[in-house]
Amino acid sequence: MTAAPRTRPAPSSPPAGRPAGRGLHATARIVATAEAGSTRFPLLQGDGPLDLRRLRPDGPRARLCLLNAMSSPHNGDRLRVEVTIGPGADVYITSAAATVALPGPAPGHACYDVVLRVEESARLRWLPEPVVSVSGSDLRQSIRVELAPTARLLLGEQQILGRAHEPTGRLDSRLSVRCDGRTLLDQHTVYGPGAPGWDGPAVLAGNRATGQLLLIDPAIEDPSCVRLLGGTPVEGHGVIVPLPGPGRLLTAVAPDAGVLRRLFDAALCHLGFSDG
Repeated sequence: MTAAPRTRPAPSSPPAGRPAGRGLHATARIVATAEAGSTRFPLLQGDGPLDLRRLRPDGPRARLCLLNAMSSPHNGDRLRVEVTIGPGADVYITSAAATVALPGPAPGHACYDVVLRVEESARLRWLPEPVVSVSGSDLRQSIRVELAPTARLLLGEQQILGRAHEPTGRLDSRLSVRCDGRTLLDQHTVYGPGAPGWDGPAVLAGNRATGQLLLIDPAIEDPSCVRLLGGTPVEGHGVIVPLPGPGRLLTAVAPDAGVLRRLFDAALCHLGFSDG
C-alpha cells in the first residue's frame, strides 16, 4: 500500500482589506458645530474599519454611530478617533457593537487612541459599546479629554476581559481628563497576562467586567455625594464618588457584561440621564 502524499496547509492570509505583514493604520475625525439652534457635522471622516453614520437627531442634539467596518483592532493595528465639539454644540456618540481586540499576524500590541475636545457651553455624551479583550490580544487604549470651563461631558467605558469560557488578553487602558488646563482625572489600569495583581482581591477579585462612567457638569449642585450600587457578587459592585470640576465618577466591577450594564443603567438613572 502506498501512503497518500502529505499536503501542507496553505499559508493563512490577512483578513480582507488588511495589509500583509503589518498592522492597519486608520483615523476617524469628527467636528461638530452649533448652527441655528441645532448641531451639524461639517467634518465626518473615517477610513479603514472606522465608519461614521449619522443617526436621527434628538431635538437640538446630533447623534452619531461609530461602525467597525472590518474586524479590528488586531495586534499591530493603530486606530485613532479625534472628536471636536464646537461652542454650544450638543452631540451623542455611540457604537454599533463591541470593539473586539484580537490577536493578529503583525508583531506588537495594538493601539486605540481617542481624543475628545469639548469647547465652551458644548455637550458630549460618549457612550460606546464595550471593549472585549480576546485571549492572545494585546491592546493599549487611551482616552484623552480636553474640556472648556463650561463644557459638559458624560463618558462611559466598559471593558470585558475575555469571551465566555476563555482567558483574557492583555488590556492597558488610560483615561485622562483636563478642564481649563487643569487635570481632573488621570487613571491607568492594566489587566491580563504580565500585569501583577490585576485579578486579586484589591482589583477585580475574579470579576471579568469593569468600567467607568464619568460626568463633568458645572451645574452639579452637590458634588460631594457618594453612592454605592450593587453590593453582592451576583449584583456586582459600583461606587459613585465626587471629582473636582465639579464631576462624579462611577467605578464598577461585575461578573459579566450584562451585570455591568445594569450597574451603568442604575448610575445613569441616579445622575438623571438616559443613554439615548
